[in-house]
Amino acid sequence: MNERFSASGLMNPFFPDEVTFGEKGVTFTVKKLFRSNDNFVFYSDISGVEIENSMFFSTIHVIPRMRPEIIINNFSKGDAKKVKELILQKVQS
Repeated sequence: MNERFSASGLMNPFFPDEVTFGEKGVTFTVKKLFRSNDNFVFYSDISGVEIENSMFFSTIHVIPRMRPEIIINNFSKGDAKKVKELILQKVQS
């Protein structure tokens, strides 16, 4: 299951945030102009997922158990919902 979701290119066309699903966990890539930050979290370490919707885009908040919250921005509402569903399916398995 190596699904990948990318944030909308409208807000940040060169450096969109990404979510990549693997067998044991999920990787959140937050990109900036001269750097990027990859956060890998095992599914068993995720305690919750929240979605903050604006008029056009959504922000995904992933809450790991023993780490700071991970925030990824500018996803379509449909992709944000799918990311949340996939994470919660894996967490409950």
